Amino acid sequence: MTTKADGDAAEDRALAHLQGQGLRLLARNYRTPGRGGGEIDLVMRDRDGTLVFVEVRKRGSRSFGGAAASVGATKQRRIVFAARHFLLRLREPPPCRFDVISMEGGGIQWMRAAFDAG
Repeated sequence: MTTKADGDAAEDRALAHLQGQGLRLLARNYRTPGRGGGEIDLVMRDRDGTLVFVEVRKRGSRSFGGAAASVGATKQRRIVFAARHFLLRLREPPPCRFDVISMEGGGIQWMRAAFDAG
C-alpha cells in the first residue's frame, strides 16, 4: 500500500469513527490556494453546532512520540491558517475547535480540543 493510500484509509476510518459519534462531514482535504498554505483532513460539524477541524495521524508505532506527537507547532499553524481561510466563507463563524485523531497499532484515539488557534 502506498503512503497516500494508507493515509486515505486512515482518514476513512477516522471519518467513520467521528460520524459514529454524531459528527457530520462538511469538507475533506480542504486546502488553501497557493503555495505555503495549509490543509485540513476533515472539517466536521458537531451536534452542538461546533465546527471541528480534524487532523488525522497514523503511525506504525509509538516510536518518536507516536502519531499525536507528530502534530507539532508548524503543523498546527498550517491547520489554523487553513481553518481561518475556511471560516472566511461563512457569514457568521460558529464556535470552533481543533481535534486530532491518532492511530497506532490498530487503535484509534480522538483528542478533542487538542490545540487552539492561539
